[in-house]
Amino acid sequence: MPNYVELEKNIKSIIDDLQGLCSTNGLSNTAYEEVVVTSVFLYKFLNDKFMANLSNFCKDTGLDYQSVIKNEDDMLDAFYAAYPQDVAFKYEDTIDYLVRHIKDDNFYDQFDKTLLRISNYKENQSFSVETAGGEKKPLFTEICDKVEASKRNSFARNIFSYITRDRFDFGETIEGNYDFFSTIFEYLIQNYNVARGTYAEYFTPQALSSAIAKILVHMAPVEDKIYEVYDPSAGSGSLVLHLANELGNGKFGNKARVYTQDISQKSSRFLRINMLLNSLKESLENIIEGDTLETPAHFLVKGDDTSGIKKFDFITSNPPFNTDFSSTRDKIETKWEKTTRFFAGLPNIPPKKKESMSIYTCFIQHILYSLKNGGKAAIVVPTGFLTAQYKGKGKNGKVTLEGKIREQIIDNNWLRGVISMPSNIFANTGTNVSVLFIDKSNTNGEVLLMDASKLGKKVKVGKNQKTVVSKEDLDKIVDSFVDHIVEEDYSISVNYDQIKENNYSFSAGQYFDVRIKNVELSPEEFEEKMKSLKSSLLTLFTEGETLEDEIKNQLEEIKYDL
Repeated sequence: MPNYVELEKNIKSIIDDLQGLCSTNGLSNTAYEEVVVTSVFLYKFLNDKFMANLSNFCKDTGLDYQSVIKNEDDMLDAFYAAYPQDVAFKYEDTIDYLVRHIKDDNFYDQFDKTLLRISNYKENQSFSVETAGGEKKPLFTEICDKVEASKRNSFARNIFSYITRDRFDFGETIEGNYDFFSTIFEYLIQNYNVARGTYAEYFTPQALSSAIAKILVHMAPVEDKIYEVYDPSAGSGSLVLHLANELGNGKFGNKARVYTQDISQKSSRFLRINMLLNSLKESLENIIEGDTLETPAHFLVKGDDTSGIKKFDFITSNPPFNTDFSSTRDKIETKWEKTTRFFAGLPNIPPKKKESMSIYTCFIQHILYSLKNGGKAAIVVPTGFLTAQYKGKGKNGKVTLEGKIREQIIDNNWLRGVISMPSNIFANTGTNVSVLFIDKSNTNGEVLLMDASKLGKKVKVGKNQKTVVSKEDLDKIVDSFVDHIVEEDYSISVNYDQIKENNYSFSAGQYFDVRIKNVELSPEEFEEKMKSLKSSLLTLFTEGETLEDEIKNQLEEIKYDL
C-alpha cells in the first residue's frame, strides 16, 4: 500500500515551493501566480500518469520501452488505444526528456512550447473548456513569459528542480482515491479561490460536500445506469464531484456523467483540473464557462434553444447569494418570460446597494426547472430563505420571492427536508446557511426539518471565525436525515399540510414544542424567591425614579443659545 501521508506531504511541498518561486519573481498575489502554480501542478500530474501507464503497458505487452517512446511501428497508437482516458503525450513532452536539456540557453522556450504542443494535439481538444459562446480555452498556455526575460531560464530550471523531486506513484494505485485527490486539490487552490463576495467565487468545504452527496445518493436506491448530475454554479466542483464519486462507490462502479456551468474563468479552470485528477475525461466536454441565468448551456439538443433546457437526475449547487446582476436582469426576464423557468420572478434592481440583489432565488428556480420528474437536488441557501414570507403585514402584505418559491415547492410535493447548518461553516462568509433537499418523488409528504446549528466547534482561521464540524457530527447529520430520525430540539418530521398552515416555513425551530420547565419549590423556598424578586423590583423602581428626576433636571438646564 502507498504511504499516502508521506506522498501528500511531498506533493504539498512542491506546491509550496512553486508558490515561493512565484513570490521571488514578482508574481505573488497576481493572477499569473495562480496560472503558473496550477499549470505546473497539472503538467506534472499528467506526466507522471503518462509515465506510469507507459511502463505498465510495456510490462503487460512485453514491448520494449525505448521502441515505444520512439513510436516505432506506431506503438504509441497501441498505447493510447489501451489508455484512451488519458491526455496525449509524446516522449519529447515529458519531464524525463526536457530535463536532459535543462542547461540549454532556450530551455524556458522549450518548456513553454511543450505546454502549447500538448494543448494542440488533436487528441487533447476535448480537454479545452468551452464558453457559452463556443470559444475553446486550451489545456495550457505559456507560463515562463510571465516573468522578466532575463529570469526566464532560471525560472524554468527551478520549476524542474521541484517537479523532478517526487512522483505521483500510480503504480501503487493512488488512482481512483478520491479522498486523497480532493485533499491535494483543496490545498492547491486554497490561496486562489478566496471569496470576495463576487459571483461564483465561493468554495464549499469538502466535508460538507461529502455529507450532502451521501444524503442525496441515499434518497433513492442507485440502479445500474448512468446518472446525469449537474451544478449550474459549479465553482471548482467540490459539490458535484463528491456526488459523482458517491454514485461511483456503489456496486455498479462510476455511474455519473457530470454537467456544469459557471461564469468564472478561474473556477472553470480549477474544475477542469479537479476532473482530470479524478479521471472524469468523458465529462470534460460538459464543462461550460458562461452565465447560467442568461445563457444556459445544456439543452436537450445542444445549441437548439427551442428543444428545451436539459433535465437532470441529480442537481447540487451552492449558488452565490447576493450580487449585482442589474446589467443582465431585464435580458433574463425578457428572454424567459414565456416559460415557467422563473415562475416566481426575478429580484428588482434596488436604487442603492445593487450588490444586494438576491441572485440565489434565480438559481433555485432554474434548478427546480432543470430537475427531472423524480429527480433529487440539494441547494445551499441563506437560512433567512426558510422563513422570509411577507413584506408588510396583514391583507396588504406582499409575498416575497422566497415565499413564492417555498409555496411552489410545497404545493408540488417536492420537499424532502431541510438542514440548518452551524454558523460560520464557511470561513469566508458569516452568513448562516441551510441545505434544501428537493425530491420530486416525495409524494407521501414526509419532510424532515433539522436544526444542526448547535453542532461543531468554533476556531479562528486567519482574521475570521469558522465552525469546524467533526466527522462524528457530520455522521449524525447524515444518519439522522437518511433514517428520518426525530430528536427533541434537533429534528422534527412534518407533512405538507403542516407546512402550509405555518406560512410555508421551512425552519425546524418553528415546529418544535415550546416547553416550560416546572421546578418544585418548598413553601420556604417560594417565600425566599418572592422576597428576592420584590427586592430586585424595588431597586429597579428606585433607580428608575432617580433616572427620571435626573433627566427632568437636565432638560430644565437646556437653553437656547444664539
